[in-house]
Amino acid sequence: MALRQKPTLRQRRLGAELRRMREASGLGGSQLARLLGVTPALVTQMENGKSAVSAERLREIAAASMCANESLVGALADMISQSDAGWWEAYGDGLPTDLLDVAAIEGHARRISTYSITFLPGLLQTSAYAASVFARAVPPLPSADVERRMAFRLQRQEAVRSGGTPYVAFIHEAALRMQFSGPKVLADQLEALISGSEGPGVSIRVVPFDVEALPGPSENFVYTEGSVPELDTVQIDISFGCPLFDTPSDLSNYREVLVSVATVALSEAESRDFIRSVKSEVERKHG
Repeated sequence: MALRQKPTLRQRRLGAELRRMREASGLGGSQLARLLGVTPALVTQMENGKSAVSAERLREIAAASMCANESLVGALADMISQSDAGWWEAYGDGLPTDLLDVAAIEGHARRISTYSITFLPGLLQTSAYAASVFARAVPPLPSADVERRMAFRLQRQEAVRSGGTPYVAFIHEAALRMQFSGPKVLADQLEALISGSEGPGVSIRVVPFDVEALPGPSENFVYTEGSVPELDTVQIDISFGCPLFDTPSDLSNYREVLVSVATVALSEAESRDFIRSVKSEVERKHG
């Protein structure tokens, strides 16, 4: 089978799931290779996403690993049959791979949830707000790179704006008040949040300062739901990259975080009123 020098995100995820399947059965790579009648090197290549895996081979591996999770096997078979092609590929020469991976995950997601503490979620940012965030990158980004990232972010937002992918945004009050380029940009961004919250498939809920304890981790994150829960993914926003997590324990932890946040967040209607009050306060102080 032909080796792939740069496996796509979906190829890497398929390989990771095959490895988890094998490890859950207690089989070593060499043991699985003997059962399949292939070399241990090929097993390694498949698990690293560097060798193509057919739906038939997938089911052979599932049977050898005694995997009884038919919904997962079926979802992985669907993943194999689907094309990796997406609009994000047009940006492959000018953007970091991790940004392309984020767009690919969102493009295949059945539902997206975000929790934002330090800045507003990228899927809801206005052009001016996004530009001010990019302008604070370290080291500074060339203007051409900023423009490319702006265009990329706006295209990512299409799935949410169209209502094609259900989206829930939990936003801490700190993010509502954080200014990146002055009060005018923030006020316009808050107005956009109010309008966006009334769109189809979009739910915006605020976590106010008066919640006694900060629920969950202290970083922004995105939780994307796959076709089955095992194929969910968590993306963490950090200053220098967008690391992805998909182990069962990580997914379980972040699901619990979302449940905890949902119990303390304001309702959608209350959140709209809250955002209006913050916008009025910003305009009053700096008008």
